[in-house]
Amino acid sequence: MTDPAKVRRHAERVRELVASVVRTQIKDPRLGMITITDARITADLRDATVFYTVLGDAAAQAGTAAALDSAKGMVRSTVGKALGLRHSPTLTFVHDDVQEHAKHMDDLLAQARMADAEVQRIAAGKTYAGDAHPYREDDDESADESTEEDER
Repeated sequence: MTDPAKVRRHAERVRELVASVVRTQIKDPRLGMITITDARITADLRDATVFYTVLGDAAAQAGTAAALDSAKGMVRSTVGKALGLRHSPTLTFVHDDVQEHAKHMDDLLAQARMADAEVQRIAAGKTYAGDAHPYREDDDESADESTEEDER
């Protein structure tokens, strides 16, 4: 069984190494403005998944994916040598679309705020059809009950 702390350290090291290799060694013109956001490695240290984001449109993302795929072997050998493991982990590059999810969530929250504001606007100046709090007991009755209990 592999130590989880060791796996986390190796995953962090893989992320740092891949970011360094992408920044300094890959000279592919298809490579866009890339950020390595995360890396995860399996417990047996054989497979690593590297998450990245790309600044730009779909064409820039596709070009960066192709550039990373073509440089995968060189990146793997560099990572394997630096880690000093018996087996170099295989690398899988996955586009991290956290920004798109965050933007979608912000849009949903804005819609909810607008709907709440509309409900507040409609409810302004309106009154209840019956008593506002139909199940509330009168304060006089509860005060009388508490004084009777105190007298006993």
